[in-house]
Order: sequence, then C-alpha cells, then structure tokens
Amino acid sequence: MKSWIICVLFISFSPILMSQIYEIGFSVGGTNYVGDIGSTRYIQPNQLAGNVFFKYNYNPRIAFKGTYSYLPIKGDDATADTPFRINRNTPAISFSNTIHELALGMEFNFYEYNTSSRTKNWTPYLLIELAAFNYDAIEKEEDLNRNGQIDADEYQYDRKTRIAIPIGVGFKSILSGPIAFALETKIRYTFEDDLDKVAGNNRDLKIEGNSNDWYVFTGVSLIYTFGRPSCYARRN
Repeated sequence: MKSWIICVLFISFSPILMSQIYEIGFSVGGTNYVGDIGSTRYIQPNQLAGNVFFKYNYNPRIAFKGTYSYLPIKGDDATADTPFRINRNTPAISFSNTIHELALGMEFNFYEYNTSSRTKNWTPYLLIELAAFNYDAIEKEEDLNRNGQIDADEYQYDRKTRIAIPIGVGFKSILSGPIAFALETKIRYTFEDDLDKVAGNNRDLKIEGNSNDWYVFTGVSLIYTFGRPSCYARRN
C-alpha cells in the first residue's frame, strides 16, 4: 500500500518528476578562434577538441549544465580571409594555444523534452553560461620576434585564468532508450585580447590588437539519461 501511494504521488506530480532526470555525456568536435590573427569567420573549426558534462533537468524546458572542456586553438594569417592579414607579414603570423574551461549555465528547450515520450523526444535549444578558462599568455609584448612567429620554445608564458560568456545553440534528440545525441555550436566572448599571445598594438607586426578575442566549439554529443523514479518510467 505504501509503495502504491508513493507511485500515485509520482504520477500526479509528473511535471515535477521531470526535474529528477539527470544526464551525463561527452562531446567531440572542433574549435576555432576569432581575434587579431587568421580567419575572422566565427564558425570554422580547425582543431580537434572535446568536453564532458553533467545536466540536471529542472523541468521539460529548462536544464542546468556543468561542463569541462579541452579546447586547443590556433590561428594563421596564411589562411586568413582578408588580404590585409594575408599580406601584412612574411612569413605569416601564426600561434597556437590550449584552453581549459569550466562552465556553468542554463539550457532552454524550445519544445518540451521528455526522453520517455514518443512525441516530445527532440528539440532545438539555447544555452547561456558563465565560464572560467585557463590559457597561456605571453609575459611581455616585446618577447615577440621580428617576423611574428611565436615559438613556445623561445618565449616565457604565464598561465592565466579569466572569465568568458559562452552562448550556444543546438539540437538534441533521442537515439534509443536512455541514449540521446546533440549537435551544438557554442561561442565564447572573452574580456581578453591575448589568447593569440599578442596584446596591444604592435606596429612592427602590424597587429591590430584593439578588440577582445573569441573562441568557438562546434561538435556532436552523446548523452546518457538516468535518475527517473521507477513508477514514473512504467507509466510511460
């Protein structure tokens, strides 16, 4: 009798029970950087990257998400999409960096999302987060050499941790049972101008250095859903 009463309560408050669904998963994809070196296109992955995440589904429309991301980035004026950057130096300026990021945020589903439903098992979504990211920054601007090539073996770096604001869009859908997938692009606005290891205005290198840098991840996720109360699962 006690178990039956508990199950009836679970069924009666099924929208609330949606908040007891958890998700874990990982993403694989590519990163790109937008700043003072290389291409200015916001979605142009050129480095393999990935992340792991945990989500708490508060209700069918809102989920809270925590993510750790490993995000290498690089830029090269030789592959830039503007003549100015391609021609401003010989050889072309290039760099590489590695970002480690921890982010917390909220995911908003356009439609109600329920992994046990046959009609509510997919949705596009929006994502907004606050992230702390760690990366290599060159210690002194004058450490850059004359031809603009930044060589990690020659210069001294300082690991910096700063704040970024990630905003993303995606689409998710059930694959089978508790397994789902998602496609997502997430762009980060930073308050820094040295992800490319160039800061300020260096006239010798003809680097603008007058706007903050961005970095972007685009990838596919595999997701496992768990934590649903058993009597609610039987109802569906």
